[in-house]
Amino acid sequence: MIKEGQKLPSFKLKNQKDEEVKFPTKEDTVIYFYPKADTPGCTKESCDFQSNLRKLNNLKVRVYGISKDTVQKQNKFAEKYKLKFDLLSDESEKICEKFGVWIKKSMYGRTYKGIDRSTFLIMKGKVVKVWRKVKVNNHVEEVIDTIKQMNK
Repeated sequence: MIKEGQKLPSFKLKNQKDEEVKFPTKEDTVIYFYPKADTPGCTKESCDFQSNLRKLNNLKVRVYGISKDTVQKQNKFAEKYKLKFDLLSDESEKICEKFGVWIKKSMYGRTYKGIDRSTFLIMKGKVVKVWRKVKVNNHVEEVIDTIKQMNK
């Protein structure tokens, strides 16, 4: 499980355009994990990142979303909501497991494995902040405020 203070390990995933994206990148980065493309909470979270993308870019931070969805589903999701950042496909769940976001969940008495909505802020190749069990409302603003504090 990836924790604050750790160096971001190397990994690569395909984006919605079926291009390979390698980590760590040279830029400071926000990586958010979301359960499923085009569902209400995930759509709101992704659109919140999109509507704040200029602020994040001005802070010299790149945004990446990761879910288990296929490259094709990520592409449809990005196009539908005009998302201008990479959505990455982790169909194998390996990266989700590495980050500790692939967890046992339960709903209506049924247990299953799924993604724990989480966000990771990486600066200079190091994980400086982790948000787990993210509540979507005001989350992106909190991420931006944290980046501003770290940049002081």
